Amino acid sequence: MAKVLVLGAGISGHTASTWLRKKLGKKHEVIVVAPTLHYHWIPSNIWIGVGRMTPNQVKFRLENRYRKSGIIFKQAKAVSIHPEGDKTSERPFVSIEYTGQDKIGKTEKVDYDFLINATGPKLKFEATEGLGPGKNTVSVCSFSHAAEAWEKLQEAIARMEKGEKQKFLIGTGHPGATCQGAAFEYILNVHYEIAKRKLEHLAEFKWITNEYEVGDFGMGGAYIKRGGYITSTKTFAESFLKERGITWIKRAGVKKVSAGKVYYELLDGTDHEETFDFAMLIPAFSGPGLKAYDKKGADMTSVLFAPNGFMKVDADYTKKPFEEWKAADWPSTYQNPDYKNIFAAGIAFAPPHSISKPMFSPNGTGIFPAPPRTGMPSGVIGKIIANNIIEWIKKGDNSLRHRASMAGMGAACIVSAGFDHFKGGAATMTVFPIVQDWEKYPTYGRDLRYTVGEAGLAGHWLKWFMHYMFLHKAKGYPFWWLLPE
Repeated sequence: MAKVLVLGAGISGHTASTWLRKKLGKKHEVIVVAPTLHYHWIPSNIWIGVGRMTPNQVKFRLENRYRKSGIIFKQAKAVSIHPEGDKTSERPFVSIEYTGQDKIGKTEKVDYDFLINATGPKLKFEATEGLGPGKNTVSVCSFSHAAEAWEKLQEAIARMEKGEKQKFLIGTGHPGATCQGAAFEYILNVHYEIAKRKLEHLAEFKWITNEYEVGDFGMGGAYIKRGGYITSTKTFAESFLKERGITWIKRAGVKKVSAGKVYYELLDGTDHEETFDFAMLIPAFSGPGLKAYDKKGADMTSVLFAPNGFMKVDADYTKKPFEEWKAADWPSTYQNPDYKNIFAAGIAFAPPHSISKPMFSPNGTGIFPAPPRTGMPSGVIGKIIANNIIEWIKKGDNSLRHRASMAGMGAACIVSAGFDHFKGGAATMTVFPIVQDWEKYPTYGRDLRYTVGEAGLAGHWLKWFMHYMFLHKAKGYPFWWLLPE
């Protein structure tokens, strides 16, 4: 009997565990450890944040799904990994601490034959003073955060209905933040809701970002085919903002937030301030803080994890100039190089380098986006890891023939520009590959046959359909396995 332990139940972890359970015989165990009872479809948080959906529409309880499929579920957080066991056991294990009400605070050692780290990121609000829910800004990084954002937005709208002007500041809240796409989507939806209420004349909208150019989105920007011609995502994104009267601040690293004010450094090294009445700023991400120990109990966290807390995998982490970075640097199996039975999926793996060019101010502040690894890539990675483990267990084949490098993988992104089935809209974009391959595609870094973008109502319908399609898949409804990642 083999035991596969999956840490995390987000897009990547849930994909891996459900696929493992479907393909492995009942004599093998699949165990999921996650601190929350719910799976939730993160891309729809944007619509919670503007009151178009409720949290219950984007989430469901995990234990029912797992019980029906035969997955062992433990509501707990992983604390430390012991890949060599300890003085009392030869078996590798993960130390967990329960977060559920019936066992809260209790600890357990969960042994494994294979480990998939799919913990996702820690939302590192503390990296920016005064940032985050309960402080001076809101967030849409979780369904509860998005629900709070909607409450605060309603308060701003109520003030506008009384004739009071409001300033909306939306974007990234740290010099190295990622998920620019989510923040960009949110500002478009907030604008739509206010324009729909005919309150635009009382609103000022400002986009603040650590991107060198608007439309970078953490992937170094892109050139896309649109309407028969080639344009940049810079032009694509700027046009969305200009059409709505939204101004922007780019190359900005937010350092501190106080009540109604943001303090930021520009790439030229100068310090600035910006006022606001309502602010939604994406925080920095890091690994969740897992520790690792060898058999004797010595700390070996730096062996398994990069300094940012994400797990090391089959990538080239050699430090080298930006001009020497290659598509081949990126991992394809997500296997840890030191412990072959450990894998990291989705956001949990450490990228070898950023996709956007690193930019530093004269003060030494890095102001550029971290690489995004969410959505489609996370699902694909979770599935290929599961397939490799399945073949290893069932056939003894540890060749890891299933591979999925982000430098050989495409992604589709739909940015909602307003929730309305007849008057709303969205920007639909695909890129291939996600990480530029300048050797294979020397002109644009990507294949323009598959790197395309369009704007219109059809995109909204597609995003709305995908919301229900992927929840259908995640819930394990009939023929869920036929739906793509």
